[in-house]
Amino acid sequence: MLHEHHPLVGREIAVREAAPLSIRVAADCARFNLRLDPSHIEKASKAFGLRLPAKIGAVAVAGGRIAACLGPDEWYLTAPLAEQEAVEAAFADLYATAIHSLVDIGHREVGIEVEGRAALLALRSAIAFDIEAMPVGSGCRTIFDKAQIVLLREAEHRFRIEVWRTFADHVWGILQAASREVALDI
Repeated sequence: MLHEHHPLVGREIAVREAAPLSIRVAADCARFNLRLDPSHIEKASKAFGLRLPAKIGAVAVAGGRIAACLGPDEWYLTAPLAEQEAVEAAFADLYATAIHSLVDIGHREVGIEVEGRAALLALRSAIAFDIEAMPVGSGCRTIFDKAQIVLLREAEHRFRIEVWRTFADHVWGILQAASREVALDI
């Protein structure tokens, strides 16, 4: 029997001094990995109910759904939990005309929201690339310390991390340490 355990339930980190920082668990959602020949992007967009971005790193958001293009034929998709079965059914119907792989990865990943003027500082503590250069409305797969994540930049000072449940405590611990440094103005 499978018991669902959310490793970050009830946790929040909040720094309210000179450089505000809020780190919290993102609301749970349906998560999918889509692999598809880019020539079928229009059909997949119709099935998902959101125009899938064609450019690597681009993110589209509408109606509670998110689509991030992670590679030439790969998308990271999220939708409200209540819409999971509808998304799965739409892609099952699509398979007859556009061969693809839609994998439910909701059981393996959790989301963490990092927001505030010190968000970049907190993320820089464990991400090696220049996060400041990451445009708003973009996303990528990267490494946070030793954990693979999907990082979405939702606004200038708001990011979303999608991480495997097994690494969630590790990522949270590093963010917690970074938030202490922010609070102490180190």
